[in-house]
Amino acid sequence: MRLEAITWDLLGERLAERLLHLEPADGSPWPRIAFDGAPAARPGELAQRVHEALRLHGRPSLVVGTEGFLRPASLRLEHGHQDVDSYYDDWFDTGALWREVFGPLEPGGNGRVLPDLRDPATDRATRSPYAQLALGGYLLLHGPLLLRHWFPFDLTVHLLLSPGALRRRTPESDHWTLPAFERYEHETDPAGTADVLVRADDPRRPAWNG
Repeated sequence: MRLEAITWDLLGERLAERLLHLEPADGSPWPRIAFDGAPAARPGELAQRVHEALRLHGRPSLVVGTEGFLRPASLRLEHGHQDVDSYYDDWFDTGALWREVFGPLEPGGNGRVLPDLRDPATDRATRSPYAQLALGGYLLLHGPLLLRHWFPFDLTVHLLLSPGALRRRTPESDHWTLPAFERYEHETDPAGTADVLVRADDPRRPAWNG
C-alpha cells in the first residue's frame, strides 16, 4: 500500500474534512470514529487534533479514551500484573463502552455519553457527568485493540507502528504487552481493515494512505 508523507496538523485537518461528509450507515445522527493504536502510537493525540479541526469547522465532537473504561484492578489483574491474555481480553470494560458510549448514540438514542468510568491511576470511579453530544456531533474514540470488538464505527483510523518502532517507543516496563499487539495483528489485521492507515514509526513524520 502506498503511503504519502504528511504533517500531524495537516492530517488532523484532512481527516476532519473527510468527516464533514460522513453519513452513518445505520441512520444514527452521530458519526462514530475509531482512532486505533498501541499507546506508543498516541492515537489520543490524533483524535484531539481532529477534534480541534472540527471545532474550527463549527462541528461538535467528543473525544473519549478507552483508558477511562478499564475494568477494576481486582478483575483485570486477577491473573497477575503482566498476563498477556488478560490484557488482550479483559482489561477494558467493553460492556460499559457499549452501554455508556455507543448505546446513547444509536438511532433513537439520547446522545448522553459518559466520557469515562474509572480513573486508571486511582482505580476509583470518576463520577464524571454525562456529556450531551449535539445532533450531528462526532464521537472520537481512541485506544488500543479497538477493531476486534464489533463496535459500530462509521470510520476507522489505525496508527501503525512496525514491530521495531513499537518496541522502541513502548516503555520497558510495558514490554510484556507487546505479544498482545502481535496477536492483534495476526487475528484482526487492523492495517488491512481500517479505512484510514497512518504509519507513525517516526513521530515527527507520519505518512498515510489518504
